[in-house]
Amino acid sequence: MDSYSSKCRKIIFVSIFFIFSFFPVHYSFSQEVVGILRAGVSAIDITPDLPVQMGGYGARTALSKGVHDRLIARVTAFENNGKRLVLVSCDLWDIRGDAIFRYLQQPILREFDLKEDELFLCATHSHASPSLAVDEKTGHPNNLKYTEKIKTKLINAIRDALTNMVPVHYGAGIGYSPVGMNRREMRTDGGMRIGRNPHGVTDKEVLVMKLAKPDGSNVAALINFGCHATSLGSRNLQISGDILGYAEKFVERIIDNGLIAPLFTGASGDVNPWFTGLREFNTDSGWIPETILLGNMLGTEVVHIFRDIKRLNSGGEIKTVSKTIEVPGKIQGDPVYKDTGLTETINIIAARVGDVAFVGFNVEMLTEIGMAIKDGSPYKHTFVITHCNGYNHYLPPAHLFKEGGYEIMRSSFAPQAADIVVKEALRMLYSL
Repeated sequence: MDSYSSKCRKIIFVSIFFIFSFFPVHYSFSQEVVGILRAGVSAIDITPDLPVQMGGYGARTALSKGVHDRLIARVTAFENNGKRLVLVSCDLWDIRGDAIFRYLQQPILREFDLKEDELFLCATHSHASPSLAVDEKTGHPNNLKYTEKIKTKLINAIRDALTNMVPVHYGAGIGYSPVGMNRREMRTDGGMRIGRNPHGVTDKEVLVMKLAKPDGSNVAALINFGCHATSLGSRNLQISGDILGYAEKFVERIIDNGLIAPLFTGASGDVNPWFTGLREFNTDSGWIPETILLGNMLGTEVVHIFRDIKRLNSGGEIKTVSKTIEVPGKIQGDPVYKDTGLTETINIIAARVGDVAFVGFNVEMLTEIGMAIKDGSPYKHTFVITHCNGYNHYLPPAHLFKEGGYEIMRSSFAPQAADIVVKEALRMLYSL
């Protein structure tokens, strides 16, 4: 039987053939409108000032108790020849549910006259951060107030980024980090549990986009890496950005205090940190808390990549596209797939700045799917971003449905949905 990677290659080849049949000879960077690429960045503290319900663990019902490290929303705005792109990364669990996403998205679009395909609204998926709420019947009052403040703060941060744009040059580089581990561990009875699978597929690639002013002063380090922010478990009640938040802060501290380092979570539905489910930040006898250790390890690799990016490009045409697609669904919570005729929707947004591409999904995509998209992308550097523009559960590749497990049970998608998403994402990337 073919491996999933082999199947992915077949999907990619078929997709590329299909794409080129619709876009003959039009794809060429040499035809790009040069223009002047400008960028503006901003960061704003989004740490809750009241105890809140935290996201990520159903077993955790108590409100948060204290703040270990601050949560930040980071904005990177691009403009070239009147075309704009706004990328927002928030140290949050999720922008879960269409109602919450629209509550945040629509005022931003109206305030700045942005099109839907010009805004990536993303969460890092920290399980030590607040859950957002807009429904008074189900949301805690403190979370309702917090979500309202988030809306105001995001608008203010985006305004700062858009009104303080400067000409920039850009470049990109790739490195690797071992802090993530495939979590689908086979039990002795043949079942699947969340644990450690050192032989399982893990995308260790760390992608960094460097922004600098023409005089060489640094502006931003955009990061793409796939790993759950779950080093802290359900017993932890302290607010934290977890390992991804620590990585962002490490990069900002080491490279330049004026630089921002937004992290965009990659396809990692089946990837956890090497140390996961911790109760607290342990500092006994000089012990380095695992959350900080792993975050700093990831941040160290980002710094090395950033410093090695020597060749920077001027110009950089901006193009964007977005689409909501319908795919076959399944009953969420059912451990096996049954053909019920259900359908589900997935939001996909794609953009490019010069020869660096971004593609975002409102799902918790498993790592092999993201790798397939990067393998088939026409761009050398492609940010595959999950938890983007909403949230609609786990998206596993078809072959894992035979194994079952948590990601399959929690998925609301049929096995064939992943292949449809790969094809559509590639078609959109080639259309840019």
